[in-house]
Parts: sequence; structure tokens; C-alpha cells
Amino acid sequence: MEILIIIACIAGGTILLLTELFLVPGISVAGLLSGGCFVYANYYAFACLGVGGGIVTLLISLAACAISIVWFMRSKTLDKLALTQDIGSQIDRSAEEGVKVGDTGTATTRLALIGYADMGGKMVEVKSEDGFLDEKTPLIVSRIVDGVILVKKQQDPTQ
Repeated sequence: MEILIIIACIAGGTILLLTELFLVPGISVAGLLSGGCFVYANYYAFACLGVGGGIVTLLISLAACAISIVWFMRSKTLDKLALTQDIGSQIDRSAEEGVKVGDTGTATTRLALIGYADMGGKMVEVKSEDGFLDEKTPLIVSRIVDGVILVKKQQDPTQ
């Protein structure tokens, strides 16, 4: 009966270990239960079967972990679980293509460093170089870097 309990704990620990490693990675309930099963199986073997039986159980536990991980990685199960589709979509940047340095516009949202502005009738995403800017602030495009439109607060020409 003792050997049956030990085998059940090792089998349960192995299944929970594979579940933890490949299905729900991270420190979760499956990982904790897997560790608990292995610890209990080895404790029970040392307590009931003696030192010799405990060492054999420990070696079998380690071998079961190693063999099951290698077997699972070589099986086609991981290929079935893996994502293989490529993402081919792109962001629509047609509005930004018509904007150039020196263009003026108005902030349509509060620029908490990044927001939206109306540049010549086109709504574009902009980044403020002057920090936080309120809605309806007049803006001027200072530069464009890697598709990011950097704007500054437009100075009042009457000053």
C-alpha cells in the first residue's frame, strides 16, 4: 500500500509539474501542489520504507521529472500549443505623412506629453516638447523623429 501511495504522489507531481511548466507558467497552484506531492512522496518513503527506500524514491522522483520534461519537449504537443501566425497588420500613418516641420495646428486633447492635434485638417498623434499643454493650445511642429511628431507651443506673434 505504501508503494502505491508513493507512485500516486510521484505521478501526480509529474503531471502537475508539466502543467506548471508548459500550460500555466509562473508560481501557481499547480507548481506548489507539484512540489508538495514530491516532498510528501519522498517523506513518506523515508518514513515507511527506510533510508534505502527513501533514496530509491528520491532518485525515481528526479528521473521522473527529467524524463517527463524531455519527453514532453520532444513530443509534438508543444507545436500544437505554440502560436505560429504572423501579425501582418500595420498602423495607418497616412495622416502623419502630410505633416512637415514648421506646420501649425491646435491641440484637440490635453497633451500630457502625448495627445492629438489638428494639423491642417488632419488629426494626428503628437508629442509635446514643452511638457503638459492644454486643449486648444496653438502648436508648431518642431521636428519629426522616427514617425513621432514633436510639437512646441506656438509663440504669440504679438509679443
